[in-house]
Amino acid sequence: MPLLVSPAPAPALRSVLAALGSPTAVREAHTPALRSVQGPLSPELPLPVHVLDRIAPTETAPSTRLAGWRFLVRDGERTVAAADTVLTADGWTFSHFFEGPYLASTELAVRQAESSATPYQARLLSVPELYMLTLWLHEDTEDDAAGGTLAPTDVLVPLAPAPTGITAHRPHRVAALLPVMTLRVTPPKLPGLPGVPGLLGSPA
Repeated sequence: MPLLVSPAPAPALRSVLAALGSPTAVREAHTPALRSVQGPLSPELPLPVHVLDRIAPTETAPSTRLAGWRFLVRDGERTVAAADTVLTADGWTFSHFFEGPYLASTELAVRQAESSATPYQARLLSVPELYMLTLWLHEDTEDDAAGGTLAPTDVLVPLAPAPTGITAHRPHRVAALLPVMTLRVTPPKLPGLPGVPGLLGSPA
């Protein structure tokens, strides 16, 4: 299979399994689908979640930071929720369960990537400035999944819902998508007044 899904840190997986085994954690989760499941639940498809905190127009290979590991929680063949883990002073620990459109969108993007002839390492990349989440297909499959450099030849697949003007599930090379992302977060300038932002600030 050309898509490599790296194993999550063992403590992260253990913390999710412990949360799934806790009736209190499941009952208090803000995930109706998770609370209504009767059968056994399993955490699958672990993906490292990286964050691009700032889009800089001069950077061709911006760095990201590892924010956590995300697991899809499945009831048999059906995905009912996701579980996030975070790194604390005591190591990897369960953070929270959640549901929503990104679950199905992540699965769809992964299936599309699996049909590619090019091998990639699967990651998730969050871009808070654009309220955007993407499947990050890293070209160097031997890299540590915690490493955070976006190579120009890496591929980003925006997940749905994607920001206005960016099509969900259309693969983009980083070198091609980064300039578009930069334009989205750069304030417009008034004609004839270099450096003065427009009255409305950044585009929505």
